[in-house]
Amino acid sequence: MRKANVRFRQKSLGFMAPALATMTLACTCALAPAQVSLTTVVEMAQQNSSAVKLANADLQKAQAALGQTEDAYIPNFVIGSQIGYSHGFPTGQPSVGSASMQSLVLSFSQRQYTKAARAGVEAANLNLKDAKEQVALDASTAYIEMDTVNNELGAVSEQEKNAARLVAIEEQRTEAGIDPLSSLLQTKLTAAQLKLSRLHLETRFATLAKQLATLTGLPVGSIVPDHASIPDIPAVSADEAPQPLLGIQSANVLARSKLLEAKGADLAWRRPSIGFGAVYNYDSNELNSYSKYYNNFTPNNISFGLQISVPFFDFAVRAKAKVSAAEALRAKVEAEQAQQQNDIQISQLTASLRELDAQAEVASLKQQIATEQLKSVVAQLEVGNGATGTPGAPPQLSPTAEQQARIDERQKYLDALDAGLDLSKARLDLLRALGHMQDWLNELHAK
Repeated sequence: MRKANVRFRQKSLGFMAPALATMTLACTCALAPAQVSLTTVVEMAQQNSSAVKLANADLQKAQAALGQTEDAYIPNFVIGSQIGYSHGFPTGQPSVGSASMQSLVLSFSQRQYTKAARAGVEAANLNLKDAKEQVALDASTAYIEMDTVNNELGAVSEQEKNAARLVAIEEQRTEAGIDPLSSLLQTKLTAAQLKLSRLHLETRFATLAKQLATLTGLPVGSIVPDHASIPDIPAVSADEAPQPLLGIQSANVLARSKLLEAKGADLAWRRPSIGFGAVYNYDSNELNSYSKYYNNFTPNNISFGLQISVPFFDFAVRAKAKVSAAEALRAKVEAEQAQQQNDIQISQLTASLRELDAQAEVASLKQQIATEQLKSVVAQLEVGNGATGTPGAPPQLSPTAEQQARIDERQKYLDALDAGLDLSKARLDLLRALGHMQDWLNELHAK
């Protein structure tokens, strides 16, 4: 007995391990922000998502509906009692205890209802997987954007430091009469614009932190993105063979379920049905004087038999069949509409991807050019332009040129980050539209 208890405790602890790990992570994050991998964020979002929970509830409902249709052939068993006193002629059967049993034996419509319920379970399963993929896409997109904004905040902070140095240099040059007041004002405007950019990025970061907290259930501000946990997003295109999208598969299977249900409703008023029933009663003559009015009174009574129903004029069932047929037609059209919308989305994403890819390349080249220009400015300030006093030579660079070059280089870096983020989002959306989102999730879990 002691060994059994030990095994039970070990099994219970093994079952609670994931929950304890999640609680530990949540408590740790509540104390201080910590780096959380993209894999962990996606898994927690799928566990915490209300959309996934609703899809899981729909699956449980579909499974219960299937059990209800299949159990119609299993006899039920009900026991009861109808004890009561009557004066004069007895108005009811003097049953002390009774037991009844009934079940469906043959029904052409019930077969279709069972097939429809099985298709409903399949559709609910596909819908649950689709909901998990959508949550994974939302969590991945928000996580990647937060990582990008975090890097942008670091770059803007460097820009503000360079702008502060630039303002200090311009104030000295303006006081010395070297530069006009407009140059100082222009420098202050640049610093103010950089401050506004930082505030905008901080607002974006706070919004993304709230979004990820809502998705994962972790405290706001407890997630610090880990760039190393983000795998490369493959550059897919519409030329690749698209896989059936889970949401569209679910819609098609649901349409088939509605069609089977309509067939069952149509057979309900066209075909007969057979049911089985049995009743046992233990009767008593103590309270009703039943034997005075009925001969051959016996306490034990049993009856059983088949009930055959042949519909002739059942307009209510016929109208229900028409309603089910209309619902099946609507489900089929909705599935076709979802497929058409997905095809349009694939076309739009493919077109925008070409532009975003080109924009990312341009932004990267501009950043490289700005980096080389910064190196050139720093070198000229250190050793001069090498042509001082030569007629027609360019003037010597002022001390403000270095800070302006540094600000420009960081701005080109920010533009490259934004272009890369837009490209990553479009690639993820196309992965989802082409039905390859699971490939991305497999790579994510393997990282």
